[in-house]
Amino acid sequence: MKRLVLISLAAAALGACETVPTTYRPAPPGARDAVGYSEYRIEPGRYRITFRGGPGAPPEQVSDYALLRAADLALSEGYDWFRVSDRFMEGRPDNGPRVSFGFGGASIGRHTGVGVGVGTSSMSLGGGPAVSSTIEVLMGRGERPRGADTYDARGIRQSIGPRT
Repeated sequence: MKRLVLISLAAAALGACETVPTTYRPAPPGARDAVGYSEYRIEPGRYRITFRGGPGAPPEQVSDYALLRAADLALSEGYDWFRVSDRFMEGRPDNGPRVSFGFGGASIGRHTGVGVGVGTSSMSLGGGPAVSSTIEVLMGRGERPRGADTYDARGIRQSIGPRT
């Protein structure tokens, strides 16, 4: 019986740690909180792009994947560069449930004792914060204008693309 309880608790702890990995892919249609990118065409050459990371994804990775999607869209439509005209990062702090486990046992003479403890502060069951990056981009052809928020689409594809 003791083994069954211990095995059940261990399985529950491992199952709670399961998270959705953050990979560069389209978000499933209609899934509001799904990992991946989505875009909305505002007008020709202008898009609003959102990339949502999985729980615990670094904000830098999420931002990079939003830029990569902008580069891929620009290249697929025959544009050379894009300018980020607006951007914001949205996150959810790790307020999910937390749990910790403790096991112990002792044998003194003919008596044996086993203890199992459950606390509420060690291991997060939420997987960490989930963040999303939304950018609005304007695409163009020819020589790239100067500016900190203007990117060469091929350059972004070559620098960020291999990390996906």
